[in-house]
Amino acid sequence: MGYLFSELRHALPLIWSGNSYILGLISVTIRVAVISTATALVIGLPIALAIALGRFRGRRTLQLLANASLALPPVIAGFFLFMLFVPQGPLGSLHLNATRRAVFIAQTVLALPYVVALSAAAIQGLPPGLLSQARLLGAGRRQLSVLALREARIGVMAAMIAALGTALAEVGAIVIVGGNVYGYDQTLASAALYEADAARYTEAVAIGLVLIGLILILMGAVSLLQHQDGGIRLRVRAST
Repeated sequence: MGYLFSELRHALPLIWSGNSYILGLISVTIRVAVISTATALVIGLPIALAIALGRFRGRRTLQLLANASLALPPVIAGFFLFMLFVPQGPLGSLHLNATRRAVFIAQTVLALPYVVALSAAAIQGLPPGLLSQARLLGAGRRQLSVLALREARIGVMAAMIAALGTALAEVGAIVIVGGNVYGYDQTLASAALYEADAARYTEAVAIGLVLIGLILILMGAVSLLQHQDGGIRLRVRAST
């Protein structure tokens, strides 16, 4: 325990002093997390709405795949992306390996299942008569989608925070597709691994503390969502 406390004592000044390396890691991590989560929302919410509200062949299979992908090991996802990005791969001409763009893509792929699966589950958990009543009042597809997202907003926000959480904490896929290049495409999590492998434990502890702080902020946001009241109701005009 004495060794641990010694490392903590030496790590804290690195944080308080505004170490440029750590500040750079925070900037890259937040950008990767925000951009990948936003992209996952743009792609994933329409899919979640289609699963929850649609009546098409293959809908249950699509939902099963979305749920199953939550358990997909990030290392496996990173490996398959790596095979796509290598010069011999289908996307090799794009020169994505060991770039920030590859990191953004990998994090988006990992965040997408959370957005799709959790948002669809939140919409399907709405009172069964709510959407039926909106249809009887003449709501169109777009109005139904807006109503579903508003009423299930707590679940959708929880899905977004889960996606942000995985983007903050992920290591394996980033290291595989991004190369974990020092000071370039490292995130806080991958940098902690880099420093630990180099036996620079003080830096690894400092980076880990910053990462834990960001995760605690997210968990605090989840707690606030859990104490929210029921969803905002959308008024739909009856068709004439």
